[in-house]
Amino acid sequence: MDPCNCIDPLWPAEDLLIRYQYVADIFIALAYFSIPIELAYFVLKSSIFPYRGVLILFGLFIVLCGATHMISLWMVEAHSRGVEWVMTVAKALTAVVSCGTALKLVQIIPDLLSVKTRELFLKNKADELDREMGLMRTEAETGKYVRMLTKEIRNSLVKHTILNTTLVELGKTLGLEECCLWMPNRSGTELELFRSLRSPNAVATSVPVHHPDIKLVFGANRAVVIPSSSPVAIHVLTAAGNASARSSCRYAPGEVLAVRVPFLHLNDFRVGDWSQAHGHRPFALMVLVLPPNSARRWRPHELDMVDAVADQVAVAMSHASILEDSIKARDLLMQQNVELETARREAESADRARNNFMAVMNQEMRTPMNSIIDLTHRLEETNMTQDQRALVDTILRNSTLLAKLVNSVLDLSRLEDDKTVLDMRAFRLRGIFEEVMEQIKPVASVKKLALSLSLAADLPDYVLGDDRRLVQVLLQITGNAVKFTKEGSVSTSVRLEKGVNGSNDHHCYIRVQVRDTGQGFLPQDIPKHFNRGGMILDAKNIKHYSGTGLPISKRLVNLMEGHIWIESDGPGKGSVVTFIVKLQRCVTHTVSDDPEREPLLGSNF
Repeated sequence: MDPCNCIDPLWPAEDLLIRYQYVADIFIALAYFSIPIELAYFVLKSSIFPYRGVLILFGLFIVLCGATHMISLWMVEAHSRGVEWVMTVAKALTAVVSCGTALKLVQIIPDLLSVKTRELFLKNKADELDREMGLMRTEAETGKYVRMLTKEIRNSLVKHTILNTTLVELGKTLGLEECCLWMPNRSGTELELFRSLRSPNAVATSVPVHHPDIKLVFGANRAVVIPSSSPVAIHVLTAAGNASARSSCRYAPGEVLAVRVPFLHLNDFRVGDWSQAHGHRPFALMVLVLPPNSARRWRPHELDMVDAVADQVAVAMSHASILEDSIKARDLLMQQNVELETARREAESADRARNNFMAVMNQEMRTPMNSIIDLTHRLEETNMTQDQRALVDTILRNSTLLAKLVNSVLDLSRLEDDKTVLDMRAFRLRGIFEEVMEQIKPVASVKKLALSLSLAADLPDYVLGDDRRLVQVLLQITGNAVKFTKEGSVSTSVRLEKGVNGSNDHHCYIRVQVRDTGQGFLPQDIPKHFNRGGMILDAKNIKHYSGTGLPISKRLVNLMEGHIWIESDGPGKGSVVTFIVKLQRCVTHTVSDDPEREPLLGSNF
């Protein structure tokens, strides 16, 4: 007999299933009734939720479902017909509400999808903002490092200090294996290793600027990653002492970055005339190497930092060059000021010495010399033997010559000081030229020179001017023509210069031209003859002649509102000296005579 059959079940098997359904309906009803309470709480607390109607319908649907399950509890046992009617009405209402809820959900699904789309859009925007904030933080960090580096770089305005500071600070900030600077040579055809961070005493090496890697860097506007096999990278790594490490099979060189450094101001940096010769601004090359055997790569913000530092180095170098130029200009200006002050003192001392000398010449020599000349003239009037008269003539001739020399020196001094004033008086114009010709005729006769004078018929008889200065100019020019002409002739022509501004009934311009067949001048040397000293160079004999008086003549002609010039076809072809002076027409024939006035022909010859 089966022992299990000895225990009678509490309910039959069919009733047991119904009891299980009864318990399940209770829990389902409780769950259905709790959900509307939670939805109602959510609706009350959410003031901005846009689908309250849907939630109300959904809550009503759940309540009806719960009510249906509750009514089902009375359907388990015997029930009245009223219970069936209540169950039927509840199910009908549940069906209606469930259909309404389904239709409402169909309407709000697109809105829910759009909300989801907006959510994804906002999420993407949030991610993008996060990236931008990251970039901003990176840029802020980069800017902080750049400002720090710039401050360190600009602490000094010495070029070598700027470069050393740049290499050291970049190496510390970026954790570099090596950092160096390549500078162009004077010809601009090569880059030379100028300074290195790890190897300050590295052997100087050079790389042609036409190398593809260097041309790539010079042509870019920002830093460029170049191969580690590039010549500038190989030289840098070798200079840093990595030769043994490079020979290792496990050696992996770090990434190499190169950036150009423009020269904003060229001065004293072994650049020479590269910019003028090549038609563009030269560049230096900065090479930066990351540590080897690492996965580190150059990041964008590091490239930006290197570009900014390169620009700051260029500006700092420019400022340093300008400062050096300013210091040199200041030192040069101070030196020039000292030299000018010394020259001024020397000029003042020389001027005082000249004035003292002129005073001595005028008072201590000229006055006694005039007394000697007067006494000699009186001595000639006495009865003397022939030998005595010869001695007196010699004394008179030498005294007159010395007096003329003193007068010439005094005239030159007055002309240089612009203190010469014309002594205007009426004189006979033709007589002046005739007297001058008579004065130089003996010398021309001794040298067997043909001497001629041509006076235009329309020359005025009497004019108003400084006849003594005019005679001085005539004697200087005609005397030079006779003096420097060995053979041939000397001709003088005088005529009115017409068509000149200022020529009228009260004034006239006299043109005097002296032509000789002497040694002549080189055309390029003509301006030198009017300089102080009046030096004439005879290229044939390599001999200097001085004392031509042309500078004095030029000053006197300018004083008489005229001008003077020389024409010559070359050495040995003679010369023509022409001058024009302004005189006043004189209506009276009375010639003034000043007894204290120096004789005309005793002035200078």
